[in-house]
Amino acid sequence: MTVSRRVFLQGAAGLATALAAPPLAAPALAQGPVIRIGVLADFSGIYTDLLGRGGVGCARQAATEFLAGASGPAKGLEVEVLFGDHQNKADTGASLVRRWIDQQGVDMVIAGPNSAVGLAVSTIAREKDKACLGVAVTATEFTNKLCTPNTVNWTYDGYMLSKAVAAETVRGGGKKWYFIATDNAFGHSLQAETTTFVQQAGGEVVGSARAPLGTGDFSAMLIAARGSGADVIGLALGGNDLPNCIKQAHEFGVTRSMKMAALVMFLNDIRAAGLDTMQKLLFTNSFYWDTNDRTRAFTRRVLPAMGGAYPGMVHAGCYAVTLHYLKAVAALGVEAAKASGAATVARMKAMPTEDDAFGAGSIRADGRAVLPAYLLQVKTPAESTGGWDYCKLVSTMAPEETVKPLAQSECPLIRS
Repeated sequence: MTVSRRVFLQGAAGLATALAAPPLAAPALAQGPVIRIGVLADFSGIYTDLLGRGGVGCARQAATEFLAGASGPAKGLEVEVLFGDHQNKADTGASLVRRWIDQQGVDMVIAGPNSAVGLAVSTIAREKDKACLGVAVTATEFTNKLCTPNTVNWTYDGYMLSKAVAAETVRGGGKKWYFIATDNAFGHSLQAETTTFVQQAGGEVVGSARAPLGTGDFSAMLIAARGSGADVIGLALGGNDLPNCIKQAHEFGVTRSMKMAALVMFLNDIRAAGLDTMQKLLFTNSFYWDTNDRTRAFTRRVLPAMGGAYPGMVHAGCYAVTLHYLKAVAALGVEAAKASGAATVARMKAMPTEDDAFGAGSIRADGRAVLPAYLLQVKTPAESTGGWDYCKLVSTMAPEETVKPLAQSECPLIRS
């Protein structure tokens, strides 16, 4: 694709100063206004494959496509995409974002894996009046009691991930649950949400264990789960922890007597553990590359930026939220958008969402994107045609079913 405006890709490791890279396409004939987007994620730890360079590439692809058809207030616009490693530390992420805003003029931050980091960055974004757009924030507090007028959560949260899996598992006979959850905001929120759905479906929770992020040995937790009398182990784990725990459950023979419910699972998790290990697991995602013609077309466009992988829902979220943000910038006016992240987010909420990755949707007053979601089941090796053909669609959740009802919200934007 040849465009007349520029999309830059910059990088920042940890707190290092971002380094400029060559422009994506031919330089513009005249210098125009610049929108700077920072992608904050894990580039060196257990969540690297979840977003990483592929997510940055998807955000860059969205900017390229937007600029190719830009007109009116967006004509002559340039977009710079920076990226930084939060190292799964809230203080590191917050410091980097503050530096981005103060020293490099970043207008919008995409908050990647790790809910504690996302919540910390949301606070900085409100203080600086910049937009903070979550694409991998599980904690429902992000758009609930800790919501801000500067915040959007696009791809998923704990409510969406746990609802369908909990109900379906209990319905299938998995009445008694034992949780193994990451000991952070992500794990705590996901366990709490799933517990509610298990109980509403007629099940009960008989025990739980908390695992430090990056746990290498789950044996003691798995043995405790097997001895608890539970039918189901609910895994509120992310990154490499999830496939590692499932592999160890197979090695210890736990899966012969207990069901394993993956409360949050991504395409790269299936790749890491293999179909033999993951087959028949149920999980919820808001995007799967092989869902329809539009998702397949989106996948073809971003594959060159994916480093040999196929996009998962977080990568797709980076694309979609960048595209919708830039549409809002154009509708509001570039200077007004740069002056106020809250005003830009308000415009995002006022506009319907539409893209090839997620289809049609909207953003509620609390900042939660209202999009369809899919209950997926991992294929058996015999069912897969190879490559990244990992999942089959079990059912589709209507957009209004994927979000916590506003009547239950503690978001001050709703109460005001």
